[in-house]
Amino acid sequence: MTVDTTIEDPRWEGAGLEALAERACGAVLAHVGLAGDWEISLLGCDDARIAVLNQDFREKPVATNVLSWPSEERGAAAPGQRPDLPEPGLPGMPDELGDIAIAWETCAREALDAKKSLNDHVTHLLVHATLHLLGYDHILEEDALLMEGTEVEILATMGIADPYN
Repeated sequence: MTVDTTIEDPRWEGAGLEALAERACGAVLAHVGLAGDWEISLLGCDDARIAVLNQDFREKPVATNVLSWPSEERGAAAPGQRPDLPEPGLPGMPDELGDIAIAWETCAREALDAKKSLNDHVTHLLVHATLHLLGYDHILEEDALLMEGTEVEILATMGIADPYN
């Protein structure tokens, strides 16, 4: 698994975004049993940039903590079910799972407000976004329970407390 990271806001370098992403995204793929050569593109940006992306793709002109764009639609067959895992492609060619963007100011503020470490909060958001790339969602209650439970399980393997508790 490769996380191709682009840092637009230098504060992300100081926070070790690349290492956090490799660990978080790798933990998700290991947890769901997704083997193969996968690639995720990650943008570490600021609130201004993510607000533009949020407007362009979701018609919401405000900053948010994290956004994700799966490379293809991977939703579950029915509410509350796990999505099917993507099939690997050609050997030696990484398969794209999708793109993630994460915003510095919103993440830092949320971590401070919740009295959590920035690393733990960012790791949670990257786990969350990676699950979105795999087709997990939280619009319907059944899906939200599955997604949040999966996040908690993955974070526990990383020594991070339940963010919903």
